[in-house]
Amino acid sequence: MDSTSNALNWFEIAVNDMDRAKAFYQTVFGIEMSQEEMMGMQMAYFPGDMMNGKVAGALVKSDYHKPSVDGSVIYLNGNPDLAHALGRVEAAGGQVVMPKTAISPEVGFMAFFIDSEGNRVAMHSNH
Repeated sequence: MDSTSNALNWFEIAVNDMDRAKAFYQTVFGIEMSQEEMMGMQMAYFPGDMMNGKVAGALVKSDYHKPSVDGSVIYLNGNPDLAHALGRVEAAGGQVVMPKTAISPEVGFMAFFIDSEGNRVAMHSNH
């Protein structure tokens, strides 16, 4: 891996109900997600541009993707202040399990939530 590349370039969040999960993430982050079926999987895409070195990812419903609170943890971008997006989690059908917490002045803040599908997900922001 070259020193200018991202450690993460793609992520997938498993879902049971695509419509519910898509509505959850669109509401929490104030984004629009395009949706399609690919290789027998339903996918809804987070904004991103992997072809230009930016991290990208999707919600995925398939026989190979199962939501889990114990799976890998991804940190979604909550900048400029994750408190705004975190404040929308419960109204969108999720649960905040770790409030906005300072990591360090240099690194910023983090929080954990359970999404509408039962996945444990994290957010990070600089402020």
